Amino acid sequence: MSRVIRAALFQTAWTGDKESMIQVHEQAARDAAAQGAQVLCFQELFYGPYFCQVQDKAFYEYAERIPEGPTVRRFQALARELGIVLVLPMYEEEQPGVLYNTAAVIDADGSYLGKYRKTHIPQVRGFWEKFYFRPGNSGWPVFDTAVGRIGVYICYDRHFPEGWRALGLAGAEIVFNPSATSRGLSRYLWQLEQPAAAVANEYFVGAINRVGVEDLGDNDFYGTTYFVDPEAQFVGEVASDKETELVVRDLDLAKLREVRDRWQFYRDRAPGAYEPLTAP
Repeated sequence: MSRVIRAALFQTAWTGDKESMIQVHEQAARDAAAQGAQVLCFQELFYGPYFCQVQDKAFYEYAERIPEGPTVRRFQALARELGIVLVLPMYEEEQPGVLYNTAAVIDADGSYLGKYRKTHIPQVRGFWEKFYFRPGNSGWPVFDTAVGRIGVYICYDRHFPEGWRALGLAGAEIVFNPSATSRGLSRYLWQLEQPAAAVANEYFVGAINRVGVEDLGDNDFYGTTYFVDPEAQFVGEVASDKETELVVRDLDLAKLREVRDRWQFYRDRAPGAYEPLTAP
């Protein structure tokens, strides 16, 4: 039996200030809801530039408490008004000096469901994230939402298969991967890793990337946001590599049972043989 949900992803360029960036995303949520979307995920660190191109403590000011901070509260009200599930990738301050790259999940009634903190933190040229973030300590939660069970894996996380699998084992039906990824560094991986993860773990993946060159560096964010199904098929067209775009697609979650009945990856796992993989 078909079980179709309408899901959305939003890619955009930095506007130049936090408030206008938030307003752009509020409008995207309204546009998505007007098209019938029931769930929407924004890009990594959605209300700011990708400031990890430089190492400057001034950007610590972008961090907010989650869920007590103003941005979560603002989008809780919007989710309640529109009846849409929202995934908000943000800069989180747990306490002064304890900062995380985090995604907050808000249900369609405006209730705060919880957060995922990015686990794997890069420290390479143009992606100086260890200057800004502690490694996440949230594990890999799966959230029961109005549209089903969703998980989040953030940007650099996608290079590590363990979290993808943990989300599948916890029952995720859709996993969102909000990102800020640059044309010269990882383009060859972008349409490889997430489809492979969708196949290996038998769920849908929504991959979101920002667009443009910001005034902090020469990282050229190449968009090409997409949804992919558990057979590694893109759901509709892949988004532009240069322009702001709202991607709205219908996902039939009944396909998960069909694929899992065909390929018994979860049945045929051999966790007892994997102990050496967890050795430091």
